[in-house]
Amino acid sequence: MGHLLGEGTVLRDRYKILGCVGQGGMGAVYRAADLRLEGRICAVKEIQPAADLPPNALEQSQKQFHREASVLARLDHPNLPKVSDYFTAGGREYLVMDFVAGRDLRQVLEAARREGRTLDERQVLRWAEQLCDTLSYMHSQDPPVLHRDIKPANIKEAPGGLVKLVDFGLVKLMVTDDTRTVTVLQGRGTLAYTPLEQYGGDSGHTDPRSDIYALGATLYHLLAGQPPADAKERFLRPDSLIPLRTLNPQVSLATARAIHAALAMHPDDRPPTVEAFRQLLRETSLSDALVSLVPPQAAWRRVLSENSGLIAVVAALFVLASLLTLLL
Repeated sequence: MGHLLGEGTVLRDRYKILGCVGQGGMGAVYRAADLRLEGRICAVKEIQPAADLPPNALEQSQKQFHREASVLARLDHPNLPKVSDYFTAGGREYLVMDFVAGRDLRQVLEAARREGRTLDERQVLRWAEQLCDTLSYMHSQDPPVLHRDIKPANIKEAPGGLVKLVDFGLVKLMVTDDTRTVTVLQGRGTLAYTPLEQYGGDSGHTDPRSDIYALGATLYHLLAGQPPADAKERFLRPDSLIPLRTLNPQVSLATARAIHAALAMHPDDRPPTVEAFRQLLRETSLSDALVSLVPPQAAWRRVLSENSGLIAVVAALFVLASLLTLLL
């Protein structure tokens, strides 16, 4: 991409750039002060259109951006940063949204790895519950909104146990009659989390099951400590996806089954909706709760030892009752 905005740059006579917090080939995200609302810090996402677009295509791209940004501004969910403004300046498009402080889940993973530990499954499932709720909300819009770039680096851990899906860079609006689709930004997501059908960019057919794949890949990474083999490699070598429990035997069978279902190569083999995937993960929580009611082997031995006398009395009464039944 071109040059970054310098610290102190003011956009639209309102947003003072405080620094760059992330950048990629097609844009950057800045931390900025809102000069109109004193004390408010916001995130400004800069989107740079392709340099080789002809003038008519550039104009169409700008109209498309404003159309889609207006849809994003209407999204209102606790696990999404609120989009508060959008505009064009200097040939670039800008989205202004809440700035989410805290670490992203990629940083949480790196910290756990340095400490030689894996993330707790129950914590990951709590995050998954919130992310499923978020995606279910996005997919229920008219037209549905896909994220298309779910990954640990795009999920922020906010105070109070809340997680937020922060990057709208590849949001895609699905036109309900499926005659065409429009996108905020051309792109293909991040390799390890991208389903095969998304490799074609906007020429590939994506639907909510594409986000389910990316969410499954993200949960796999959080629990395994490493991302799954990417879809292209899996297409060429079907055995390249290492089973989750091979990498982390502490993960429950139910969780592993749900995640591998989300990672199915063909969309038809995945859970059809985020709600269906959420139910698979909730079955994990239920099965874990039932298992927790059954004492482990050592506990059973202790119970038997401490109550041997009572057990002997019960056994004797059972034998006596059986004899009386036969005699009568």
